[in-house]
Amino acid sequence: MTEQKLLPIDHCRHLAFAAIGGFFGGYALLCRGGILGSSQTMNLVELVIDALFGRGSSVLLHLLCLVIYVVGVMLSVIVPHVFHVDMRRLSPCITAAAAIAMGFFPADMTPLVALYPVFFSMSIQWSTFAGARGFQSATIFNSNNTKQASLALAHYLCEGEREQLTKLWFYGSTLLAFHAGAVWSWLAVKWLDVRGVWGVLPQLALAYYLVLREEQAERVLTPAQIREQEVLGEAEELVEEAQEMVEEEKED
Repeated sequence: MTEQKLLPIDHCRHLAFAAIGGFFGGYALLCRGGILGSSQTMNLVELVIDALFGRGSSVLLHLLCLVIYVVGVMLSVIVPHVFHVDMRRLSPCITAAAAIAMGFFPADMTPLVALYPVFFSMSIQWSTFAGARGFQSATIFNSNNTKQASLALAHYLCEGEREQLTKLWFYGSTLLAFHAGAVWSWLAVKWLDVRGVWGVLPQLALAYYLVLREEQAERVLTPAQIREQEVLGEAEELVEEAQEMVEEEKED
């Protein structure tokens, strides 16, 4: 991959938000009944199971959680179109407001309801920050990041392509940042219990600063250079998909 001026700050911003995703993942597991508040997989499975058991009130709680998540994703598109607001700036502000509010929630509050702000803010973060350096990468959970790091390592061992090391470093560093955030959440909860959620506020301040720095870097680049970066990223994604298809055909 050709190095561009934007890439270092782009990568730093990505890692900062990955650490925030890890923080909320750890906090939810430690303080709110072991529920991962960053995705819908568990919520939807529990919704179906509760429906089969006829637990109407629980089904409604899970359904509301789904609605909140979907609304968050949709707002990441609607708000910029209607109000011309930069979601890269708004997203960390929404997350900060969610964290401040959650610090006042009682410890014995229904876990799923207590995590509604996380479902909302993390859905917006996921939709707003989709990766960096031409790589698609979520900052709120790790299944695909783990997969991509594993594929990069396998391709490097088999083919010796140095660009796979770049990919491995990107996804590996994302995993490290995410789990560093989880470690910080453990420390924050140990010190402040439920109000340990406020420990994410310094992280958000750093992430917001990096967003501003990234905007400055973008203004230095011409539109043609920015588009060139986007095209390079899209091309690399297509190459990776083609390689995976070839590997699958070989296995068949």
